[in-house]
Amino acid sequence: MAASTGRSGAAKAAASKVAAPRVSPVVLEDLAEDPAQGFRRGERHDGGRYSRVEADGLELAGTDFAECEFQGISFNDTQLRGSSFRDCILGELYSPVFRAARTTWRDVELRNPRLGSAELYESGWQSVRIDGGKLDFLNLRGAKLTDVLITDCIINELDLGSAAGTRVALKNCTVGSLDLSGARLKDFDLRGTEFRSISGLGSLAGVVIDEFQLGLLAPLLAAHLGVTVL
Repeated sequence: MAASTGRSGAAKAAASKVAAPRVSPVVLEDLAEDPAQGFRRGERHDGGRYSRVEADGLELAGTDFAECEFQGISFNDTQLRGSSFRDCILGELYSPVFRAARTTWRDVELRNPRLGSAELYESGWQSVRIDGGKLDFLNLRGAKLTDVLITDCIINELDLGSAAGTRVALKNCTVGSLDLSGARLKDFDLRGTEFRSISGLGSLAGVVIDEFQLGLLAPLLAAHLGVTVL
């Protein structure tokens, strides 16, 4: 019994050393209703509230959104490359093809998004929360992620190849395939998340898992290390 208590205490001590994402709620006040007719490439949009707006197919590369709230926004096939979202809330974001490579996200909440192919490679995320929703393919290859919390989300394919992640947590999520090839991770918390397959096992350093997940990974780790289990 004493040994069991010791193991339990060690597990609790280890868990306490895991740094949680530093994500604060986004609070927006005195926003002006905006029909979004004035979206233009490379311009800055400040303090607007956009409800049930379709911005499909627009060329908005390099556009800056600050202190904006979107509810039911559709960005399908909209070119957002190099754009930035700062102090923003995006509720029910819809986009079968979300073209947002090399974008900047800082102090942003995405609530219940519905995305097909989300092209967010080489983007920068700081203090970002995704709550709920479904993403078919989340491409964060080469992205830099700091203080990111993803909860209650279904992600069919998550590509974090060559990404850098610090204080990232996926809680109560379901992930089909997870690619960590070449990723550099620290305090990357997967506890409580279900996943079917993981590639890039050589980049697991810095990932936090629970005992049940370790059991699922054991055959993959053995194969990766060339260990034969009889």
